[in-house]
Amino acid sequence: MAEEINQPRRRFMGVAALTVAAAQFGILGTRVAQAAAPAARIPTIAPGTNTSFGSIKQIDAGVLNVGYAELGASDAPPVILLHGWPYDIHTYVDVAPLVAAAGYRVIVPYLRGYGTTQFLSDKTMRNGQQAAIAADIIALMDALKIEKALIGGCDWGARTADIIAALWPERCKALVSVSGYLIGSQEANKTPLPPKAELAWWYQFYFATDRGRAGYAQYRSEFAKLIWQLASPKWNFDDAIFNRSAAAFENPDHVDITIHNYRWRISVAKGEKTYDELEARLAKFPVIGVPTITLEGDANGAPHPQPEAYAKKFSGKYEHRLITGGIGHNLPQEAPQAFAQAVVDVDQF
Repeated sequence: MAEEINQPRRRFMGVAALTVAAAQFGILGTRVAQAAAPAARIPTIAPGTNTSFGSIKQIDAGVLNVGYAELGASDAPPVILLHGWPYDIHTYVDVAPLVAAAGYRVIVPYLRGYGTTQFLSDKTMRNGQQAAIAADIIALMDALKIEKALIGGCDWGARTADIIAALWPERCKALVSVSGYLIGSQEANKTPLPPKAELAWWYQFYFATDRGRAGYAQYRSEFAKLIWQLASPKWNFDDAIFNRSAAAFENPDHVDITIHNYRWRISVAKGEKTYDELEARLAKFPVIGVPTITLEGDANGAPHPQPEAYAKKFSGKYEHRLITGGIGHNLPQEAPQAFAQAVVDVDQF
């Protein structure tokens, strides 16, 4: 989660101000750059209007065979939308049709360990570290022959989108990131947080134990529902909404990827040498120069940094938006119109 509860010290940026803020819930807007008039106004839509993407496509990309939903004309400007933990592509089930209707080709992939995405080899390490997930999306873009895309994300997906914008800016036209700058490092995550902030990461420490791994394997659906409730305390999702996403957690690699992701963050598990150079660059917390809109919900129950703490990490045209009305951690699914509008607007920066 937000990661993830978005996840990993997920939101832990290695900066004291960010780590302390991770335990806080309220957020106010910060530095804002005026955007040009939007090309389109996204119509109001009730969350939960759509329930399915229809057919899921598959393509070999890097070490994976990736499952993904695709909407819009194949020759339209591409937008890639990335989900987090413990969520899935249904985070964007209402967003994607809105963005496609605004004139974009929308790609929504299952991350490694989710849904129909599978490893091509049984011998490949089930690695959940941040650089590996970002490299997966670059490989997907290559496989789909997408040179450059507007990229949006929430939770793990926001971190992944941030990493692509920071390390491969030539592949990222613009960025929409829920909870802002989420790039982390193992070294930064060694710094202990104040007790209240550490409490918010309870599941990360649980996952560091054999008992935690076994517990998540046995109760992954119950675990995910609890995280949803804690991260979005005012989101009244029903069983049908949850169950559509929970099906993605039955992926045979889901537990391994989840456990490794959180263990890697706190140096309980090692990554792959293949990604050492990328992680070394990320550990310096690179500035993101592509046009960016960051979003935050006013009822986000997951650890997240204050926008004042990360505003300077975006050197290009930038705007932060606070989405009100009891919006929690899974912002795209809870406030699809606001997320879709940010995608269209940032493309005009």
